[in-house]
Amino acid sequence: MMKRDQEDNEIISIGDISRSLGLSTRTLRYWEEVGIIESVDRLKHASRGYTPYMVRRIKFIVRLRDLGLTIKELQYLYKVYGDAKKTDQVIPELIRIFDQHIGTIDEKISSLNYLRAEIVEYRKRMLGKLAESTQKKS
Repeated sequence: MMKRDQEDNEIISIGDISRSLGLSTRTLRYWEEVGIIESVDRLKHASRGYTPYMVRRIKFIVRLRDLGLTIKELQYLYKVYGDAKKTDQVIPELIRIFDQHIGTIDEKISSLNYLRAEIVEYRKRMLGKLAESTQKKS
């Protein structure tokens, strides 16, 4: 359900946004509670609503979440942006966070490659023991 606010801006209901983005209304409420997003001021008993600008920000947050950013990192970015309202101040911080995530992923990949090699080697030894056991029975 779309409404208009005092400035004649489109207001999109929390239900419409949650359906269109595949998010639960609880997720949106939680993000608002922890300071990642904000809704427009509500009158008594009115449901939450979001401007098209906020919907774009929510889509951006969903993308960042899908890329592995944590709630804490999203809160930090929101604060950086909120303090200056300048994208050029957020971008360097976002790049720094991405660099940290890339490093973490590289470490995990290395660790998983090591684990895979260990499993392959252990499997070879078990196959050798199985072959020995089969030959002794013959």
